[in-house]
Amino acid sequence: MITAAARHRERLLLLCGAALGAVAFFLIFGFSPLDVTNDAFCRGGYIEKDIQQHYAGWLFYRQSGFSFPLCIATNINAPQGLSVAYTDSIPLLAALFRLLSPVLPDTFQYFGWFTLLCLMAQGAFGARLLGLFCQGVASPLMGDLLFVFSPVLWERVFRHTSLSAQFFLLAALYYYCKGFRTNRFAFPGLFALNILTITIHPYFVPMTYAITFALLLHHAVANRKWLYPGLWLGADLALTVAAGWVFGLFYGTATGGSDALYGYFGMNLNSLWNPAGVNGVDWSLILPMQNQVGGNYDAFAYLGFGVLCGLVLCLIVHLFHHPTAFWRTLCHHWTLCLVYLVLTAFAVSHVITANGATLAVLPLPASLIKLFSVFRSGGRMFWPVYYLLILCACVGIFRLSSRKRVCCIAITCMAAIQLLDIAPGLVQRHQAFDQAQTTQAFPSTLTSSFWQQAEGRYASIVSMNGLQTDALHLALYAADHGMSTNDPFAARYDAAALETQRETYRQELAQGILREDTLYLFAEEGAFLQAVEPVKDSGAWCGRIDGADGSWYVIAPGMAGCSLDEACIPYDENYPLRIADYTDALWNKGVLDSTKKTVCFADSPFARQKLEDAAAITANGQTYAIIDLDDSDPGWLMVTLNIEDATVLWGQELETIPCKN
Repeated sequence: MITAAARHRERLLLLCGAALGAVAFFLIFGFSPLDVTNDAFCRGGYIEKDIQQHYAGWLFYRQSGFSFPLCIATNINAPQGLSVAYTDSIPLLAALFRLLSPVLPDTFQYFGWFTLLCLMAQGAFGARLLGLFCQGVASPLMGDLLFVFSPVLWERVFRHTSLSAQFFLLAALYYYCKGFRTNRFAFPGLFALNILTITIHPYFVPMTYAITFALLLHHAVANRKWLYPGLWLGADLALTVAAGWVFGLFYGTATGGSDALYGYFGMNLNSLWNPAGVNGVDWSLILPMQNQVGGNYDAFAYLGFGVLCGLVLCLIVHLFHHPTAFWRTLCHHWTLCLVYLVLTAFAVSHVITANGATLAVLPLPASLIKLFSVFRSGGRMFWPVYYLLILCACVGIFRLSSRKRVCCIAITCMAAIQLLDIAPGLVQRHQAFDQAQTTQAFPSTLTSSFWQQAEGRYASIVSMNGLQTDALHLALYAADHGMSTNDPFAARYDAAALETQRETYRQELAQGILREDTLYLFAEEGAFLQAVEPVKDSGAWCGRIDGADGSWYVIAPGMAGCSLDEACIPYDENYPLRIADYTDALWNKGVLDSTKKTVCFADSPFARQKLEDAAAITANGQTYAIIDLDDSDPGWLMVTLNIEDATVLWGQELETIPCKN
């Protein structure tokens, strides 16, 4: 029976832990993110551009009509629409604030308050979890600093905002430990927790369910009763799926989103002691950053020097001085060890990497790779193990001595070493957020006068191929001006439906048909040149718009007479010729690697007109004779030049010299 004193201590731990999380938030970010009308850091990007995606998803959903299932933004992935779960816009809050939208200010962001609540919950559940293993209040709170200032948590805060809800993992661990001690599993809090995960971010679903399954399996084996745990798990899963359906996660057919498959974002074997964060953030004052391979950066799992020291010390003491107790503990928790072994293997993946090398690529059936690619950022599945390691370091320190004061001093020392070590990363996060408040971390490249002239003219922005340059600022532009977009800037979208829609538009353009309320954008110049010829004289402005990070190729109905700035290059007889930016095993940005004398152009009426009767190509005052023109490969024109190294033509605007009659 729980005494009144025990209840008081538990409440005190929850409140003090939540206060620790709040203090951490205010130390790093201040109060400005809690101003719901302050969306500067959402628009400018923070560490990465992903928060622009989260905010754009919310803006599109706010403009959408009420529908069921919830969270379907009809102007994304138009005309099908898409759940804002796939823009990581936190479906639970998006649905809530969509209902309240009429009374909200015109500018409204909820990401600041969500992050504060996540950090407070992180502190609350961390303190509650540690309170199971240590008496008093001071020691659990000192250990709680390791959870509140977890590098894995701070790597995601505002960068991947919904993934800040890592308190789910601490809460699930708490219920596991409490259930293991009391021979219980049917906790209403654990049941609700599993359902709630899918309304925040689906990646948390397999993590919390793995811990839940470990508890249920242990209870079923220990008590030889399988029916009730099985029914409990089935009911929990059924309601989780139902919640996912209600919040639109199963709306449509979301199959595309990235060329990266399972394995690319796998966990490097050096992750626990590699402090290299994304975009060069250094998470250690003590340990050096180490190399990674491919997408290992997304599997960041640096424990911190304090935790690493604590783990090594505890392992030495308990393994060599109390080996029987150590192995007995592992055997008692065999179900948790089993599921954590599976999570670790999934996180490492079949592409095994260490430092800057790929050690092995284990054969996996294509069907399994496709299945596992549902959670293609597989390195994140290590997070439950990560938090267990922090818990083990704390518990090991607690058990070094039976004296309360000694334990408190030891855990305080470990926390102090940890905070000192990770201070550079926290300082960089603080500075990055300050910068995001004053200047855009990732400035928009939509600076040409074209974008101002296009405001209010179109109902739709249509992406005709690929992912557009500066796609996230383009999504914000569309949302700000009430336009729909089919540009695939979301994590998942219906790739087949998108390609079918694009083919319809291509056929219309080939027939000279323009939709006057539609702005056509091309990511590749070759695709633009193939489509533009039939509609170039139909009152549309056609051409290239240059930005800081790339170019757009545009067909803009009704804008032929508009006065535009020098960033806009019209498609006419003076439009420049450029080699195709094409790379594969043989070609390097449009230059044949083996000879470096042959360049390729996307086949189009424009390119043929320029090249078929040309004797030479000129660039930067140099003239290169055309030796051969080969159009045997459909879709391409391959031109061999009298040139030493054609890579000098990369990105150059070319002119042709016609043959003399």
